[in-house]
Amino acid sequence: MKLPCYSSKISYFFVLTLLGVFISVSGCGDDDGDSVAPNVDAEVVGIYDLVEINVSQSLDIDDDGNTSSNLLDEVDCITGTLTLSENNQWTLNQSGISVTTITGGLFFADCSGTTSSSGTWSATTGSIVFSGGTLLTLASRSGDRLTNTIGEDLPSVQSYVYVKR
Repeated sequence: MKLPCYSSKISYFFVLTLLGVFISVSGCGDDDGDSVAPNVDAEVVGIYDLVEINVSQSLDIDDDGNTSSNLLDEVDCITGTLTLSENNQWTLNQSGISVTTITGGLFFADCSGTTSSSGTWSATTGSIVFSGGTLLTLASRSGDRLTNTIGEDLPSVQSYVYVKR
């Protein structure tokens, strides 16, 4: 009497099982190395330029006869750049601003060196949350425009506005 040949069927089953395990372990991911870090809003990533430093009242600091509540219109030395990276890191390099009260309700503003700060960021609906630095904590977002609202009266700044390049 001839016994049935199970060894070839078992070998075939064993090979298929190993192949299945190999495929499930190795995976078929779509990681091509160009992807953005998880939970990063790609629309937010980029370089932003400082376009406004707003104060609570219009001033004519440069004595040109025109008043503005935006210190960038009145003080030529002010610059600033905010960078938001794909790895959720941010850096800020900006002119330090000194606003001084003078007699008669007048104010003087000038640059006072450069201020730098950095940390991590995360995007939520309509805002960016900054951690790790003291210059930025929260900015509202509208399109390519970020507004960091301070809300203090003169001689302090009320808000900083950055626009994406």
